[in-house]
Amino acid sequence: MPHSLSEQEVSAIASRTHGYVGADLSSLIRESASAAIQRWHSSKPSEGSKPVLTNADVLTILPTIRPSAMREVFLETPAVRWSDIGGQDDVKQKLRECVEWPLTHRDTFARLGVEAPRGVLLYGPPGCSKTMTAKALATESGINFIAVKGPELLNKYVGESERAVREIFRKARAASPSIVFFDEIDALGSARSDDHTHSGVLTSLLNEMDGIEELSGVTVVAATNRPDVLDSALMRPGRLDRILYVGAPDLDTRKDIFRIRLATMAVEPGVDVEELARIADGCSGAEVASICQDAALAAMNEDLDAPCVKKSHLLHSARTVRRRITPDMISFFEEWRDQSGVRSA
Repeated sequence: MPHSLSEQEVSAIASRTHGYVGADLSSLIRESASAAIQRWHSSKPSEGSKPVLTNADVLTILPTIRPSAMREVFLETPAVRWSDIGGQDDVKQKLRECVEWPLTHRDTFARLGVEAPRGVLLYGPPGCSKTMTAKALATESGINFIAVKGPELLNKYVGESERAVREIFRKARAASPSIVFFDEIDALGSARSDDHTHSGVLTSLLNEMDGIEELSGVTVVAATNRPDVLDSALMRPGRLDRILYVGAPDLDTRKDIFRIRLATMAVEPGVDVEELARIADGCSGAEVASICQDAALAAMNEDLDAPCVKKSHLLHSARTVRRRITPDMISFFEEWRDQSGVRSA
């Protein structure tokens, strides 16, 4: 089939097809060609013209073709963008440096003798976008993403939990470059104890991250709100190289979150985002988002045919939302950072 793809576009597509085998690539082109033919028919073509495969056709189909190397562990992650996360600019930049730079600036890394970070730990209070940030990183970087919930790996049968850890990293290496995301890493990475199942899982995790077999092309991203229970061997350079604090949103960040959420809602004109952000002082990002949801539900309770969410609904919701981040919780994270001497990137 005739196409209009340039060499640069073909190279860009090749760089995004990590873990694809020949059959996957063949399926990608076949489905893209079908999309191009449908587009050509719908445009009422002139006599004698022929359908042409374009780069846009391939990019449209690409997300629907799953790489064979990832099918057993593939997860449908929401298409979260950096623009969907209010604030946290420093965290976003550090994550780009850890994951995107080794791919986009490979020559510079080799020239300066810099090794790509093996892992990143995101820690902070609950509801402050740690998991959402990891999803955005996977979407924006365009590389394979394996999400692991810590408790799911624990198995009562001897050796099964350790085998599950090894299998995850085997698949991640086969589909590299890839990201392995451990949510609630404290369920797996807490300090070793007499629990042989837990100790075995942690030992396997430590060996996979920095053991005899090199972890090449795989970045580990972990999230927790209990950094104090993590084993010190997991926190050393060579395993979790970068430790980033994802804290409660400040005033500007809360304004960004309100703008992002209200942009998708029918809202009464004259709503003052800055006023809402000031009232929501002390809220986490999740609580700011819940203010908008609660206000919309209040509007529906008044009138199911309500044309918009009123300012009064938003103000009432902001004033009554339950704040779960306490000053003691913030001081706990600050004291842990100061006392543990972590490498706060």
